[in-house]
Amino acid sequence: MKYIKEYKDGDRMLGIYLCKHKVSAVTKNGKPYDSLILQDKTGTVDAKVWDPNHAGIAEFDSLDYIEVHGDITCFQGALQVNVKRVRKCQEGEFDPADYLPVSKYNIEDMYAELLVYIDKVKNPFLNELLQDFFVADQDFITLFKKSSAAKTVHHGFVGGLLQHTLSVVRLCEFYCQAYPKLNRDLLISAAICHDMGKVKELSLFPQNDYTEEGQFLGHIVIGTEMVSERIRKIPGFPVLLASELKHCILAHHGEYEFGSPKKPAIMEALALNFADNTDAKLETFTELLDNATETGWMGFNRLFDSNLRGTGME
Repeated sequence: MKYIKEYKDGDRMLGIYLCKHKVSAVTKNGKPYDSLILQDKTGTVDAKVWDPNHAGIAEFDSLDYIEVHGDITCFQGALQVNVKRVRKCQEGEFDPADYLPVSKYNIEDMYAELLVYIDKVKNPFLNELLQDFFVADQDFITLFKKSSAAKTVHHGFVGGLLQHTLSVVRLCEFYCQAYPKLNRDLLISAAICHDMGKVKELSLFPQNDYTEEGQFLGHIVIGTEMVSERIRKIPGFPVLLASELKHCILAHHGEYEFGSPKKPAIMEALALNFADNTDAKLETFTELLDNATETGWMGFNRLFDSNLRGTGME
């Protein structure tokens, strides 16, 4: 199959893709059309069915695998598919592994590295808490390895939550070496736990969408509740330490306008906020560069509030 990332303006599309999203709409002239997001493991592309009642357009819905015939065009700097024909595919015609975006790093290797950091946490209460989640709880481990870190923006792929968490932990390890005042056990534990609520906030692929719990509470509150529940089962867990750990999770977005229930009040919470923001922003920029269809300036990006360019690009 030809992957989405391989297409360029002017190409013809003929292949099977996952219809990640489908919505019916109406043009300004009152003509119905379908707006789609097609997906494979290399990414997504916008698609339009301008004549959904055409004989060549079969019935299909979101999360169906469909054979698409269409033309690739460039619209407002991004590729778009003008769909001419669609056929809904049956099991056996496709391999689902070709359609789910996956971390470019080995998931088992990343998890093994995360376990090394856990083993180095000396505080017995924090170590027991981490072991309870990341060693003993097989259901949680499975979800943690498969979950993305976001629906969109950054780390939106299988293994994305693990990749992001490990990157944040590595940054926090560096901070601990550079700033000895930091409580390493607390910061590393908070870094490992800071986004664990995303295993309940987002459904697994191919949906990768907000759950009811995710919509109502969000991953920060969910993660804090998950940690609180396990802490209550550990006899003698220090009350102050529990509050410090939960504060780091609650404050890791840094500012109220970014969804943080609390602003950082301790040094470890501030360091975690910086590490989380650094990895999120640099991974976002990395993905923008990876998906750029043209060299040079890439145009204005709302997230960065700037016109972006890759260094060294012609």
